[in-house]
Amino acid sequence: MTRHDSHAFHLSDTYVQLLDGGAAKLIPVDAEFWAKIGEREELHAGRMVGLFHMDESPDHREVHPRGDELLILLSGAVDVVLEDERGERVIELRNQGTCIVPRGVWHGQIVRAPSVMIFITPGEGTQHRAC
Repeated sequence: MTRHDSHAFHLSDTYVQLLDGGAAKLIPVDAEFWAKIGEREELHAGRMVGLFHMDESPDHREVHPRGDELLILLSGAVDVVLEDERGERVIELRNQGTCIVPRGVWHGQIVRAPSVMIFITPGEGTQHRAC
């Protein structure tokens, strides 16, 4: 007999925290999630995996001082803008392109077409600032 498991979820409203010991923990996401991420110390361990739908460019930039971030474009077109000691450089993500944002590098996205992107990022120490 086939058993159906009802534990499927959507990565846009339930992120996954990949803990260093190998466990994966589901994290519900609401409108206040990113505004209060710094207060949620339980999310600082391991890496966070989530999915974004983007129709317009975010109004902020961010930095992850505790580790690299992996960005995976599933659909659309996004330019990832990296700011380092040499100035700004752009990585064009198209056709399911992927990039690594190095630890400690401020970055943001310019949405060129409605897009869907997966991120894998360390939670601890993440900072945001307006563009």
